[in-house]
Amino acid sequence: MKDGATRPRQRREDLRMVMGQGLYVDDAVHAGALHAVFVRSDLPSARVLSLDSAAARDMGATVLTAREMQEDSVVSVVPALKQQAPGGGEARETPRPLLADDRVRMQGEPLAMVIANSREAAMDAAEAVTVELEELPAVMDIDAAKADGAPLVWDDRPGNLIFHWSKGDAEAVRAALGSAAHVTRQRIRTSRVAAMAMEPRGALAWPEGERIVIRLAHQSPHAFKPAVAKALGLGADAVRVLAGEVGGSFGMKSGPLREELLVAWAAKRLGRPVRWTATRAESVLSDEHARDIWADVALALDAEGNFQALHVRYEVNLGAFVSARSNSPVGNFGGIAGVYRTAAIHGECLGYVTHTQQTAPYRGAGRPDATYMIERIIDQAAFETGRDPAELRRINLIPPSAMPYQTPFVFRYDCGEFEPVLDRALEMIDYAGFEARRAESGRRGKLRGIGLANPIEVASGPWVSPARDFATLRAEADGRITLLSGAMSVGQGLETALTSVAAESLGVDYGDVAFVQGDTDARAEGKGSGGSSALSLCGSAVTLGAEALIETAKAEAAAIFGVAPGDVAWDGGLLRADGSNRVIGLGELAAKMAEEGRTLEGSGDFASPQATFPNGCHICEVEIDPETGLVDMLDYVAVEDVGTVLNPHLVAGQIHGGVAQGVGQALFEEIRYSPDGQLLSGTFMDYAMPRAADISFMACDNHEVPTDLNLLGVKGVGEAGTVGGMAAAMNAICHAMQSRGIAHFDMPATPHRVWEALNR
Repeated sequence: MKDGATRPRQRREDLRMVMGQGLYVDDAVHAGALHAVFVRSDLPSARVLSLDSAAARDMGATVLTAREMQEDSVVSVVPALKQQAPGGGEARETPRPLLADDRVRMQGEPLAMVIANSREAAMDAAEAVTVELEELPAVMDIDAAKADGAPLVWDDRPGNLIFHWSKGDAEAVRAALGSAAHVTRQRIRTSRVAAMAMEPRGALAWPEGERIVIRLAHQSPHAFKPAVAKALGLGADAVRVLAGEVGGSFGMKSGPLREELLVAWAAKRLGRPVRWTATRAESVLSDEHARDIWADVALALDAEGNFQALHVRYEVNLGAFVSARSNSPVGNFGGIAGVYRTAAIHGECLGYVTHTQQTAPYRGAGRPDATYMIERIIDQAAFETGRDPAELRRINLIPPSAMPYQTPFVFRYDCGEFEPVLDRALEMIDYAGFEARRAESGRRGKLRGIGLANPIEVASGPWVSPARDFATLRAEADGRITLLSGAMSVGQGLETALTSVAAESLGVDYGDVAFVQGDTDARAEGKGSGGSSALSLCGSAVTLGAEALIETAKAEAAAIFGVAPGDVAWDGGLLRADGSNRVIGLGELAAKMAEEGRTLEGSGDFASPQATFPNGCHICEVEIDPETGLVDMLDYVAVEDVGTVLNPHLVAGQIHGGVAQGVGQALFEEIRYSPDGQLLSGTFMDYAMPRAADISFMACDNHEVPTDLNLLGVKGVGEAGTVGGMAAAMNAICHAMQSRGIAHFDMPATPHRVWEALNR
């Protein structure tokens, strides 16, 4: 940046948002756009006997079904699943039709798309579509799916177990569990939840000559583009994807989901603009769900409390359809190793299909589950052996001198200082004073608990094949810089963060950098948003793009000055010939090149040699009223090592939002079905979300240990809060309930469930 300039403290995008000037999908106006709604199955498992759309067509609506899809050779887009099938071999993905034809496998599965001149007319016509279904037996949870004689979700499979993944030293773990001084075992539940983004999914598509343009709420527009092309049988150049503001995505808006693809197809088939926006109730039915894991966990300790072995066996409810988006529990399973020196670890993941919505990535994407398993079993072991939970963790922490550290289970940590992070969090929460606070709560008839979690997140990955991101910096004739970002800001403040990196790299004013994202025509490649990777990957690409722009500008200026490029100096947007008073501004240079039909720009791309590992310590303190079962969150601290901190306000914002989602799952959130397959939590009357009053003040601090794996030394922060929040909150709740003889309690800790457990 120029002398005297500073990094922005506040987010530059916020003023636009609060003034209502953001461009969300539903804000986009397109003259003559038709409106689409979907006819959906009200049964979870059924055979489609007939679908009569004559009455809807008589009302002037267009009705599209699987038959019309077949006429247009539209194909279902399912990213490949690569996991080991039971008994060996590679598990196959299950076909997920965009519109169901002869069979439905989940409640809410779309059967027909009804299109009319207005949303109201389309809804009325959809009501006129008559569907006759033959109800079939359904399996709604893991116990039902694995029971003897259970109905098959897929008739061509021998059972509902679709894959069995296993890794680690099973023999060493088995031996240690058999000879250890103490073994703690627990069956642990991670509930089924949904992203519940502030902005529901939506799409607006229209033909533009021979091309299809689609605007949608999506976090990875460059990944969505080939999905549209594949589904419609088009070349990549025949599709343009636009994504503007996105009101929350959290992984759920990262896949090739059915409705958005169908909107693009309808626009192509009808030659008209078509739009769709989900209602909230429709979102709960049609958005992919997440988590839904039962785990059997065993931790072996020696007489001094050292961790000798860990075994974790997941049973995951994958829902009705299986694809690469089902891989989250496996892809980030390595997190069960935590930040601890455990001699041997063995992990298994069994994936079952059921007649429920498919599960897919949601903020943390397997990391919160893995952290919860190791952190919950440590607290349980401390309870059983009479040890302090913080001190049991401390004696097992990986020391900085061991870095880089190859865990016995998948991941290799490049750097980290775990004990100072723990110490700082204990200091901030006044851990030493907890017992006095607990006694005071007891005098008021309340149960007080404190819960620790030392989360570690794999970021900038995936681990098996780290991704790459891209950026271009273009000089404009007015002297400003346009940053064309491959990363996609979906609420995290990346517009602020990435333009800051660009301005600092170029030495120009922060306000002179414009930000462009989410247009596949403007930027041919981009990772989008996901995996806490934006600053580590795209930030590094921006840095390289700035260097490339400077070198190109020097070469162009040298030609004008008649000197060698090495004799041109860069000074915050001005180019000077050494030893002379000749100078040209970047804008003037860009204007000269534009007259010749050329663009002055620099591009960069970057992939990390391996994933990074942000880590931290989260501590939550709660109080429970045994008369009502109400859990009151009293205090929360989070100390995070996210590498180099470029903007502490953005880091704190990410932690706050992530913790709220993790604590929300611990306290309230759960997708529930009845045994016969009806969704019981289909509205916010039934699916409880945390409100501001439910979340205590959060104190955040940073312990910076920069990584050498990228140009900025950053590790990533987007998922840190959720990964630590769920485990810390549940440990605090269980700690409070232990005084009543309840060793373990499964989420969600709703007042009714807590009261029932305390008064059982």
